[in-house]
Amino acid sequence: MANSNDATAPRPRRNHRRLRRAATVTLILLGIYGLTAYLLLPTIWTHYEHQKLLAGVPMVTRTAQGIPGDPINVGLIGDQQDITCAMQAAGWSPAAALSLRSSIEIAGSVLLNRSDRDAPVSNLYYLGRREDLAFEKQVGKSADQRHHVRLWKVLTQGAEDRPVWLGDATFDRSVGVSRYTGAITHHIAANVDAERELLGGDLTAAGMITAKYQVTGVGPTLTGRNGEGDSYYTDGEVWIFRLVKDCRKNSDPVVSLPSPLSTELKDQIWRTIASALGK
Repeated sequence: MANSNDATAPRPRRNHRRLRRAATVTLILLGIYGLTAYLLLPTIWTHYEHQKLLAGVPMVTRTAQGIPGDPINVGLIGDQQDITCAMQAAGWSPAAALSLRSSIEIAGSVLLNRSDRDAPVSNLYYLGRREDLAFEKQVGKSADQRHHVRLWKVLTQGAEDRPVWLGDATFDRSVGVSRYTGAITHHIAANVDAERELLGGDLTAAGMITAKYQVTGVGPTLTGRNGEGDSYYTDGEVWIFRLVKDCRKNSDPVVSLPSPLSTELKDQIWRTIASALGK
């Protein structure tokens, strides 16, 4: 009996050493993952080579309550007249200011299924102020579904010696109740990249763009939430569109300025992952 006990005595110690080694390896791997996912890769992917003054600018809007809102995903180069003319040429209408009257009109549009092409958008805040401009493109008869974008003037003079505006292009898929505040609001579709591409496509088709390029936005995001609790996903890039001056239509191909190789590889990986997940 004594020999049997002596033979089995080291086993608990061996098991303890194995568990400790496994825990150590796990912690090391988690540390490597954390450094790679949250420090190394975001640093590699961060780029502002075509608009350096945007470095360090936040890329998420906020609600009046300070809750993170929609991500910034588009930018326009030009003065206010250039933007207004270009957006209207592309088939987008200026949104009315939010007021009691415009709120009643949009409610009537949704309830009675009638048109309201200049329905207001809810206010979001960026750099401490609500949107400077807002445009929309109606889908169907009523305002329950629509494409829309808010724009904020961020730089008076950017790399092209023209004003730089940043915005959040999203698609309102339905009217409902905010998951955070309980207020009646629009809910957005999750694929905010699709709205960015739609806006760019409309402006290009109208001959309102001369060049386009990327700068870093919120970064790759699969499980984002906006200020109403709606989920969204994005490759995390902001596409900047350089508008024509004085609404003079561009008949030449749009120049696409390159991004760093690391960003292009990231975008390819993102598209593969998003496709695999059914995004």
